[in-house]
Amino acid sequence: MATGQVVSPSLGPTRTEADFAAHIAQTIQTDPEAAWFFVTDQLNTHQSETLVRLVAEQCSIQEDLGSKGKSGHLASMKTRAAFLSDPSHRLRFIYTPRHSSWLNQIEIWFSILVRRLLARASWTSLTHLREGILAFIAYSNRLSNGPFHWTYKGPSRL
Repeated sequence: MATGQVVSPSLGPTRTEADFAAHIAQTIQTDPEAAWFFVTDQLNTHQSETLVRLVAEQCSIQEDLGSKGKSGHLASMKTRAAFLSDPSHRLRFIYTPRHSSWLNQIEIWFSILVRRLLARASWTSLTHLREGILAFIAYSNRLSNGPFHWTYKGPSRL
């Protein structure tokens, strides 16, 4: 968000919790010692057991995480989200409120991708689509002037 750049794109045929955790791990590897803040929506894959285990490993958290669906940090999506958003962790997830994708800058960027590339395109294969998206990311990064700046001021008062 600070630079407006797409740092570590990953494109795959599925959107599983393993895919998302692999994307996060790939992103972290671009600066392994940095503190990371990930802004996401509340999709279940963004609050998964796999992600909790990744954050615990990357942050050298030795405590028992519990058992998925039963106890500890892994008991529920709520407990997993609480663990993942803990401000004491070097890797922290910040969850946007439900039905507010406009707060998430990557959702804004996805909207631009759809409007400028995907809506009018015809792809001959998944490989062709992947190449097109990666080329758009490179183009977008070259032209980026930094993060998005919101102009909405809220409802006007009478």
